[in-house]
Amino acid sequence: MMRLGQSALPTDVYLSSVSSLYEHRKTLVIGMLSHVVTFLLVYLKTSDPLYLACSGVIFVLWALRNLDMARFDRQDFSNADRAMVRKWENRYIVGGVSVTLTCGIACGYAIAISQDPFSELATISVTLASMISLVGRNYGSERAVLLLSSSACLPIVIGLITLQDVFMLALAVLILPFILSTWMMANNVRAFLYENVMAAREIATIAGQFDTALNNMTHGLFMLDADGRVVVANERACELLALGDRTELKGWLLDDVIRRGARRMRLDPDKTKAISRQLDLLLKGKRPQVLIPVSEELHLEFSASRRDNGDTVLIFEDVTARVQAEKQILHMVRFDKLTQLPSRDYFGELVQATVSADDTAERLVGLMVLDVTEFKHVNDMRGHIVGDRLLHAIAGRLRVLAGDDAIVARLMGDEFVVFIPGGSDAIALEERMRGLHADLRDTYEAGGFTFSMTMSAGIVIASSLDLKLEDLQIKADLALSETKLRNRGGCTAFEAEMDARYVDRQKLKADLREAINARSLTLSYQPMFAPNGGRVECCEALARWTHPERGPVPPNVFIQLAEELGLVTEITRFVLDQACRDCMNWPGDVSVSVNLSVLDLRSSEIVVMVTDALRVTGLDAARLHLEVTESCLMDEPLKVQAILRELRGLGITIAIDDFGTGYSSLSYLDALPVDIIKIDRSFVRNIREDSRRFKLLRGTANLARALGLRIVVEGVETADQLQLINEHNCADLIQGFVFAAPMPASAIATLCKNGVPKRGAKTTSKRIA
Repeated sequence: MMRLGQSALPTDVYLSSVSSLYEHRKTLVIGMLSHVVTFLLVYLKTSDPLYLACSGVIFVLWALRNLDMARFDRQDFSNADRAMVRKWENRYIVGGVSVTLTCGIACGYAIAISQDPFSELATISVTLASMISLVGRNYGSERAVLLLSSSACLPIVIGLITLQDVFMLALAVLILPFILSTWMMANNVRAFLYENVMAAREIATIAGQFDTALNNMTHGLFMLDADGRVVVANERACELLALGDRTELKGWLLDDVIRRGARRMRLDPDKTKAISRQLDLLLKGKRPQVLIPVSEELHLEFSASRRDNGDTVLIFEDVTARVQAEKQILHMVRFDKLTQLPSRDYFGELVQATVSADDTAERLVGLMVLDVTEFKHVNDMRGHIVGDRLLHAIAGRLRVLAGDDAIVARLMGDEFVVFIPGGSDAIALEERMRGLHADLRDTYEAGGFTFSMTMSAGIVIASSLDLKLEDLQIKADLALSETKLRNRGGCTAFEAEMDARYVDRQKLKADLREAINARSLTLSYQPMFAPNGGRVECCEALARWTHPERGPVPPNVFIQLAEELGLVTEITRFVLDQACRDCMNWPGDVSVSVNLSVLDLRSSEIVVMVTDALRVTGLDAARLHLEVTESCLMDEPLKVQAILRELRGLGITIAIDDFGTGYSSLSYLDALPVDIIKIDRSFVRNIREDSRRFKLLRGTANLARALGLRIVVEGVETADQLQLINEHNCADLIQGFVFAAPMPASAIATLCKNGVPKRGAKTTSKRIA
């Protein structure tokens, strides 16, 4: 066993060892009495005063040592260092050595001087008897054992040596191993106790750390024995379940623990039984984990781990924040953030759940799709924030007007959908939906503005037994499309013919896509003449599509289809390339004009497209005119202005087409890089009979000239209109049937060469084709 000196011990263990020296004071009383009585008996036997003196010394030392031990008891060792502890060890050793040295001297005197057999026997017996208890009382100090045993035995050794007897000398030598063995025994006891003290300390430290860790866990924990009784419970478990002092729970059955927590949390008996039932399934291994909603404010998730000895560790945590976050995420997925109406997907789930709840009887259901009319202009004029507030107001009113039995959702953008389980009367159901649509036509307050809004609607009625929501939505969308085409702001019920028209329209889209890819579109050109008709200055390129089966398709039809397909830019590319090529075959003073759509002006790609067309064909940029409508200028005006300036910088002429039919026309004339305005045909119609219309035409022409712009008047069909325009100098160029209808590119060269034929008087009141 390892030998430990006092210097190797930690201070607190050293203090504990020294403190052990000052304990068990009754043994000092017994030792004192035995020594005093023995020395008095020897004195009575021998009448030697030395023994009487030894008795007195022993008693006085005992009294002084008791006083010193009382001082030790009063000493504050809370901040003791090694020096203080060693001082008290030394004080003890001085007192103990004084006693043992007195006894040793009495023994040596009896052997060497008195030589009385009784004296020798009595003093040596009581001294060596004291040595027996020396190890048990003084093991805490290595020096105390060594000094006390040496001070008691060395006088005996000296006394034996003074006798000058070989046998006595041998006896004296044998006392030395006794001293050594006593010292070694004390060391072994001390080392053994030290190892146990350190082990106990380590165990206590680990236990403390475990207890700290256990009670600082974010999870609650119960350790249950094989009978389901609590062996260990941590603070978090008691906190989560409102159990109070955890030390009171040891030995309790888990069911009793749950009932205690339920009473403290004031849970109803059914909730308590439900919790116990779920935990029982978990402990039996029938569930990997269970989520228990203890209350609205507390959700606990439990898991269990069974050990080989039959114990079970039950761990649980507060997952309320996670549950609430999941609910919030689910709400965000299911409901539109802006309007708080169900989203498209969740709308489908709600409809399916409503129909499935009563799938035994056939009944009618209605679906209505609503589109806010002209909502885009709200965003353009008032901004998206005001637009969002307007949608929120519309959604709120729609929810109230639809009724509690209806399901209202936002599809996307400014589109809403309403599902109504209507019973058995189709007429009543349709009237209800039409009434809802009519009630939505009203004024709305949003962002400090008042808006008078209408909705375009499409409705469809079907049986609940064979309900397919996707098919219903397609039919309602078809009805909505019909409304937008024929009766914007109205409400249209689905009819079977719409489905056929839809299929036909989709077929026409596919054919158009194929025609564009095959470059099978053609161009016609409508010339723009000097007011006297003497010469052609420019020709407007007009795309034409002749369907192989349907024949000519009107431009307003196939251009709209191209916009829906996103192919308008491809048409523009084709028109630009072909128009520039055709223009190269005309006289050098004749230009060509190409229309640009809103989609063309949404990116600077149009600049590259125009540049490539001019480069490939070799056409001078001054001979190319580009026409944009006022609606193009409303869509991202700053970007459009930048693109137009870049095009004009190439030497291209920019014209505003259909001037006067858009929004805020006059405000753009000064800001835009424009060279020509083309006055719409609506200003020309009936100008002889309608003086107000003619005044508008003249005013617009005068304004344009004041701004340095050239004027093209479109839609001039009769000689009478032409004469009135020329009399008042309202145009720089004339475009219309009065001079020429659209014609192929090959006819333009002939027209430029031969000029316009003279017109007779009878042409003044009808179109000239």
